Amino acid sequence: MPRMLDVSDEVRAEIGDEEAARLLAGENAPGGYDCTSCRTQGDSDQERTSTVLFIGDETAVLAFAHASCLPSQVVQVTEEQLRGAVRSITGDTVDLEPDKIMPEQAVLGVTSGLVLIAGELHPALVVEPTAPVVRPGETGLGDDFLPLLIEQGFMPLTAIESAPGVLHGWSVLLAAGRLHAVLQPGADGGPPVAWWQAHQPLQVTESWRAAANKHQQVLMFAAPVGSIGRQPREDLLRGALDKAAANGKLVAAALPLAGT
Repeated sequence: MPRMLDVSDEVRAEIGDEEAARLLAGENAPGGYDCTSCRTQGDSDQERTSTVLFIGDETAVLAFAHASCLPSQVVQVTEEQLRGAVRSITGDTVDLEPDKIMPEQAVLGVTSGLVLIAGELHPALVVEPTAPVVRPGETGLGDDFLPLLIEQGFMPLTAIESAPGVLHGWSVLLAAGRLHAVLQPGADGGPPVAWWQAHQPLQVTESWRAAANKHQQVLMFAAPVGSIGRQPREDLLRGALDKAAANGKLVAAALPLAGT
């Protein structure tokens, strides 16, 4: 069975047509791999798999991810960040001086699913970065992902008992049944800008799209790296959300729907 690899035009431009052809033919691609996003096992013989190319100042590393976790893309990183990516991909350890350790660049993993709240199904997006997120311009080893979102108006949850309030100015862009972006208010009252944008529009299920059109909004849940993981079923996703909320690691808001 041919491997189910996605090689984006962006990745192909970097690695060349010949290498892309070898990957698609299965010559240079692993069957099993550890997803560079959720860190769980994947199988390119059995499920759609994205090629993710990390490019540093002098070197590059090709990694693999579940297509449901990340689209195929190129991620620009520093050499130090690339070493961090290599450790996460291969498990190799590299001793670095503490003052030279830099956080690896976080990529936002976005999962769509239906969440049952008070007997009604709501369309939801679950956002979890692949690494700790620090404030722009800082190089610390902390994780400011949730505080940054709380400052934007997202509300911390300790339990999922009712739909979160609407966060005006933010929206979810859906077009032709595909998820394109999460938009946030522009600076100084300008037009909305993409907070997250799909490298390639992501297909959503008909039931998710119907629920989004019914409610005219999408619930966005966000949690720090390692809190949710890739869940193969919506009941498991809900269980992971409930656990994250109970642990104080979940924020949420209802975002108006833009598009259909």
